[in-house]
Amino acid sequence: MKSLKSVIGAAVLSVAFPLGLAIMWPALWSSLVLGLWAIAAALISVATVRRHYEREIWKQERILQQTAIRMLTHHRHDWMNDLQVLYGYIQLGKPDKSVQCVERIKERIALDSRIAKLGIPSLVFYLQSFRTVGGSLQLDIEVEEGLHLEDLLTPEAGDELTSVIMQMVRACQFGGMVAQGDTRTLRLSFKQDEGDIVIVFGSDGLRGRAEAFQQQILNIVQGKIVKAERLASHKADFQLRLPMGM
Repeated sequence: MKSLKSVIGAAVLSVAFPLGLAIMWPALWSSLVLGLWAIAAALISVATVRRHYEREIWKQERILQQTAIRMLTHHRHDWMNDLQVLYGYIQLGKPDKSVQCVERIKERIALDSRIAKLGIPSLVFYLQSFRTVGGSLQLDIEVEEGLHLEDLLTPEAGDELTSVIMQMVRACQFGGMVAQGDTRTLRLSFKQDEGDIVIVFGSDGLRGRAEAFQQQILNIVQGKIVKAERLASHKADFQLRLPMGM
């Protein structure tokens, strides 16, 4: 960004030279020089801005591609582990364990399906990618059966909800909830309640700093249509509410 401002600033300042000529020697040729110089400076500035944003878009695409690759690799690794465990139970002749393993696989597939059916692309991608590369903070996600947010919210409201959820998760991740080297779980539940979309956050790791986290949440939702509230004074559980149809 600094280099972008420097190039544009230099292009603008360079116009001072032909401008000075036009003032000192007011003539047709000096006016032409000033006009051509100004056009050239403008073209250079536009080209610089365009190249800058093209590079930024390319960087964002690369980040998305790398995240998608990590997600696929993570899922493939999980599938291989599950298949190896299932194959081991089959070889050992343990049908009960085999059935339990299959049920766990089915539950995970069903959860992935419910998350995908939320229907807000940015939210679905964020939740799935965070579950894969969340680091020291793991998300335990629950989604009410049949919940399709894309049918209940406008695109603008969906984007705002995604932004608020991302900021709240980030506050949990980097706000001192997780000690270095530890892994904690943040419970995240999506459901409908009396005409509202409700997202519940909860973690035992928040109990020691619930008041500070509450203030962070209030700052995050300030001025937004998403509203936040604490569920109980003795708990570190919070929820977001967003009216359907917004």
